[in-house]
Amino acid sequence: MALELDDLSAFMAVARAGGFREAARTSGLSASGLSEALKRLETRLEVRLLHRSTRSISLTEAGERLFARLTPALAEVSAALEAVQTRSDQPAGTLRLNVPANVSRTVLPGILPAFLRAHPQIRVEVTVEDSFVDILASGADAGIRYEERLEQDMIAVPIGPRQQTIVTAAAPAYLAEHGTPTHPRELLHHACMRGRFSSGRLAIWEFEKGGEVLHLDPTGPLVIQPGLACDLLIDAAVAGLGVIHLFEDWLAPHLRSGALVRFLEDWDQPFSGPMLYYSGRRHLPPPLRAFIDFIRARPESRPDQR
Repeated sequence: MALELDDLSAFMAVARAGGFREAARTSGLSASGLSEALKRLETRLEVRLLHRSTRSISLTEAGERLFARLTPALAEVSAALEAVQTRSDQPAGTLRLNVPANVSRTVLPGILPAFLRAHPQIRVEVTVEDSFVDILASGADAGIRYEERLEQDMIAVPIGPRQQTIVTAAAPAYLAEHGTPTHPRELLHHACMRGRFSSGRLAIWEFEKGGEVLHLDPTGPLVIQPGLACDLLIDAAVAGLGVIHLFEDWLAPHLRSGALVRFLEDWDQPFSGPMLYYSGRRHLPPPLRAFIDFIRARPESRPDQR
């Protein structure tokens, strides 16, 4: 059955955007043109792909199956076209990365500017998402996650600092009023500001010292779903609302200025840094190959792969 690639692309744009108006804005096509493309596609397939109402659209079961199968397939088509159009000494095209908020805030700013200056014909699109995702189904060329959250059967390359630490801190005014904890269990009697995973589960605070490992579930006045909203958590800590437990890199400016004071340092639990991961079962798009070569050449990267 012959199907127009443009109609399939229109379906993918609408499915990703969640509506015709937003899809038109991001794709540069008209909402009416996208609607006509969807009608043609549904007519040819003889199946409804979208539930439509005056306020929203959603994928039907058939639409969900088509979206899941087309996402990696169209990514392969895009990569193949980019490979044909690109000279080997001058990679061009779009690199799509799916990364957690901490990486977007503390790792990529030290890498992307130099990479883009070195490769002016490459464009990078970054999706910030803290949840565990299937990078191929998400439309990304590669993801960045920590080792315990890597997908199976993926090739992984170190990126950014090889060791990171989550630290515990609070504003001087808070500590002056409530005292400075000398043991993690004392945090159970303090106002602790928490993060919640996209799954709905609260992030457990972990501590380790001399072989003793503690997992705490403290309470407090503020809970946020991590991501860029962590700035709100930090601002609240600086304002003296309570204790924060977050990446040292993210808190570093406030620790240096004295707006926050770090404590329980001997209980800090360092862990290995993030990894860039990608599928070894597909052709590598030139922008991704250029990015891998670039980060492997950086001083903090190690030659070993996972």
